[in-house]
Amino acid sequence: MTAYIYSICTSPERGQLKKEVQSVRIIDNYGIEGDGHAGDWNRQITLLNQASVEKVNREKGLNIGPGEFAENILIKDLDFSSIQVGTRIRLGSDAVVEVSQIGKEDHPSVVTRTLGVSLLPYEGLFCKVVQGGEIHKGDPVEVL
Repeated sequence: MTAYIYSICTSPERGQLKKEVQSVRIIDNYGIEGDGHAGDWNRQITLLNQASVEKVNREKGLNIGPGEFAENILIKDLDFSSIQVGTRIRLGSDAVVEVSQIGKEDHPSVVTRTLGVSLLPYEGLFCKVVQGGEIHKGDPVEVL
């Protein structure tokens, strides 16, 4: 199976759940245009595995959708188990991100307060943009 972008989500400020959009422009060494997490730091874009969201929904009897874990991009059909810091991932035909951090400090975020569960502290892939480009829901994803 070919991995692909299941959803793309943004929010104008940090500390908010994100809303799904159909496409975005990714800017070199910055992040997603218009997203509150973009900037000159190591967590410009956050990737999450759609399989993890499906598992939490099953196990907890929830119906968590795109952006509700505050992720930017949900990826379907990609094995995250071999991904480590330094791994580069192509999103669509042009954009390339590099994993700078896996997981983050767990704190009572808006996600945990709202849903009672969070995935980013444990499974989130925090990335820096190596090469920008336009990406769309359904675009292919490839580990380089």
